[in-house]
Formats: sequence, structure tokens, C-alpha cells
Amino acid sequence: MTIIVLDRDGVINREVEGGCRSADDWVPLPGSIEAMAGLSQAGYQLAIATNQPGLARGWFDLDDLEAMHAKMRALVEDAGGEVAAIFYCPHDDADNCRCRKPATGLLDVIEAEFDTSLHDCYFVGDRPRDLQAAVAKGCKPVLVRTGRGEETLQQLVSNPDEALVQTALFDDLLQFSRFVLQ
Repeated sequence: MTIIVLDRDGVINREVEGGCRSADDWVPLPGSIEAMAGLSQAGYQLAIATNQPGLARGWFDLDDLEAMHAKMRALVEDAGGEVAAIFYCPHDDADNCRCRKPATGLLDVIEAEFDTSLHDCYFVGDRPRDLQAAVAKGCKPVLVRTGRGEETLQQLVSNPDEALVQTALFDDLLQFSRFVLQ
């Protein structure tokens, strides 16, 4: 079983100023559902690891978050795929928790849930904290240009981080999936 870890906002769905707050706000990026379905059909287990500080900030509640995730799962299932699991951090930066990326708590939970190591698994994100969590856990970091990816790329170019040198770059999740599946 090979797991691919995906960040959510900016990788799977469009980035919304102030964050997605409802299922209506949650709109998939072009090609992302197709990408997820293709990876799933090829035998990859898709695990979502997402920071959701809107819960701590009171922007939405757990029912709203579950509705967003139900919408995502339904779209992937309608395309013939499956999301194996969704893990989220409900905390804000000030909480200093172990699960908020770039900390590896969400990745630790994924390993425990699937009883496997994420070492050398792909972790696709659009922000520095996604890449930092990937590197800290021994995953293969992948940056997509969607969401905040272009901004992240500029940060990496202007302030290169030795640990992130091995980051793979793709235009979007669909391009990444085609690379993996070829």
C-alpha cells in the first residue's frame, strides 16, 4: 500500500480569501478530482492532511467542515476514486499544537492509522509548511503552483532552504498525477 499525502486548500480546492467556510465555498481546482480518482484507481491510498484554523477562530463549525469533506469525497467517488482518510488540525498558530503543519503530528496519525511509514511517500502541498512537514517526516516533498504555490516557489528561490532542495515542482495536482502514473 502506497500512500500519497495531499494538502487540501490550494492543492485540491481553490484558495478562498479568509479560508473555505462552507461546502459552497469548497470548489475543486480544475483537474484535481480527476487526478485523485486516477491515483486511487491505480492503487494509491490518498490521505488528506490539512490545517483548519477556521475551527479555532469560529469561522465555521465541525458540521461545516464535514460537509466540505463529504462534497470532496462524493466528487472523487463519482469520478471512480476514493479518499482513504482525511486528517485535520483544528488549532490556530497560537495553540502551539503538535498537529499543525509544519509539525508532523498529522503525519504521525496517518502512519498510526495505516500502520505504515510515510518515509519516501509523496506529500503534495502549496505552502512552505507543507514542504517542511514532508521533509521532517522523510516524505518526498512536492510543490504545486496552484493556491499559494507560486508565492512559495518565489520564497524558495529567494531564500533557498537546504532541506527543500529535493522538492519536485508541478503546475497542479493533475500534472503530478500524470507524472506518478506514467
